[in-house]
Amino acid sequence: MVSLQLNAVEARYGRKVVYAEASTPEIAGGRLTALVGANAAGKSTLFRRIAGQLAGKGEVRFVGAGLHDLRYMPQDTGMTAALSVYESVILALKQGRGGWRMGAGELAAVDEILAGLKITALSGRPLSELSGGQRQLVSIAQTLVSRPRIVLMDEPTSALDLYRQYEVLEYLRLYAADTGSVTILALHDLNQVMRACTMTIAVAEGRIVAAGPTLETLRPELIRQLYGIEARVETCSRGCPMMIVDRAVREG
Repeated sequence: MVSLQLNAVEARYGRKVVYAEASTPEIAGGRLTALVGANAAGKSTLFRRIAGQLAGKGEVRFVGAGLHDLRYMPQDTGMTAALSVYESVILALKQGRGGWRMGAGELAAVDEILAGLKITALSGRPLSELSGGQRQLVSIAQTLVSRPRIVLMDEPTSALDLYRQYEVLEYLRLYAADTGSVTILALHDLNQVMRACTMTIAVAEGRIVAAGPTLETLRPELIRQLYGIEARVETCSRGCPMMIVDRAVREG
């Protein structure tokens, strides 16, 4: 069983402390967890602290996995290398494994992830020729090809159309269930969060202000606190929860 928990975690950039004592309940593997909050609320900083890229006091506690099992997909992946899609996914798979010889199992893993994300047709295309959405799909493939047990993804659906957003979230849900991985997604679309994510962590101004089951956490009062909007969470005719925005209550 893989799990992750933050205990009084600090995150800092030099002398600037962004998080002072960030704590969460145990985040269990096998399901999707959302990380939500307004722009500049500290989502990327929290990811970088969990990934060991930032220093600070406190404990990032992994059970059943470790930093070597973690893959972090930042929002800006900066794909500028003169590689094909297939080569870039091979490179991601081989990082940290030593040597560059590819076994049949490794080639099969690359083929499987490209097929699963329905981007096999892009295999021979240079990264420089891809659209923003295509690059995002390749980044997801690079992140998951080694089947990590802890996955952090910063806005993995931001460049995708509605069809692809649905497909990718369903793919990630099945990936988490199949691998038992702790999979945390920073997302802005709260309707996506309510549909796909079992647990939600909410951050504001460098603080974790709520963490727990999604539908218990995303109450109208919390949404107002996070985003400065007045909203309702209602149930549609098919029994699915959805957020309806009524008005903005914060200027600027």
